[in-house]
Amino acid sequence: MKKLVFITMALAFTSILYSQQVKVASGRVQRFENFKSRYVASRNIDVWLPDGYTSRKKYAVVYMHDGQMLFDSSSNWNHQEWCVDETAGKLIKKKKIRACIVVGISNGGEMRHCEYLPQKAFETLPETGQDFILTWKRNGKTLFPEKVISDSYLDFLVKELKPFIDSAFSTLADRSNTFVAGSSMGGLISLYAICEYPGVFGGAACLSTHWTGIFTAENNPFPQAMVNYMKSHLPDPSTHKIYFDHGDQTLDTLYQPFQQQADAIMKERGYTSKNWMSMEFPGENHSEKSWAKRFYIPLNFLMEKNGK
Repeated sequence: MKKLVFITMALAFTSILYSQQVKVASGRVQRFENFKSRYVASRNIDVWLPDGYTSRKKYAVVYMHDGQMLFDSSSNWNHQEWCVDETAGKLIKKKKIRACIVVGISNGGEMRHCEYLPQKAFETLPETGQDFILTWKRNGKTLFPEKVISDSYLDFLVKELKPFIDSAFSTLADRSNTFVAGSSMGGLISLYAICEYPGVFGGAACLSTHWTGIFTAENNPFPQAMVNYMKSHLPDPSTHKIYFDHGDQTLDTLYQPFQQQADAIMKERGYTSKNWMSMEFPGENHSEKSWAKRFYIPLNFLMEKNGK
């Protein structure tokens, strides 16, 4: 316990030194640069606080992957963003969802696939299947510069980042007020997070879930491995909510058959419309602009004002 307190205090001090302004249309963002971890490489953490944030009130928390794409498009590689501050700010102001803060976790750059591919599902593959994934190339470059380390990434999220957030901000730290969200590979790791830590996360939003892990479905063994993993690892539907969606353009054209398999397992495990949504958006592609258009849907579903 003393060690955890010391680590938390040290992280808080470092974060204050490196906090800076991120441009937002609603609320404010406190940035913690080069947040240190024992499990993964350091990265920026952006914490969005809604208008009127006060320590006299407790807030739900949404942890989101690919944090550099959430709030401010001015420095993004594709100049797009999720518009999380606009969407969450409006819903909170209209009292559609419970008051919350959003923690944007920057991805690990070249290590993104290594950190986001569900490790336990991957490790069920035979050696030939694992090699197929690890050596597959896009534009002549592999997606996995190192081994898959998503278990370590979740250790960072649950054992280091969440305790820090709960100590530095006024949060509701229980499962029913702790959520995880992301798109593409971020959707995949969000599903993995709620499966691996059902006692920590009460809901997950998985937009354009990248079931293939790589950028082809042909001869790809990973989707079936992930489907098999879900059969034995989905959390209790009486205490959890899960949201899926996908478009039908660009990379999203890969997802429908695998999403249908996942939906079938959700039904088998007892999920209903009360605790599960799976939506398709015709005409929408694989981009932050598309996810921004519909992000209000999973927020409403997971965090309805009177939700349990």
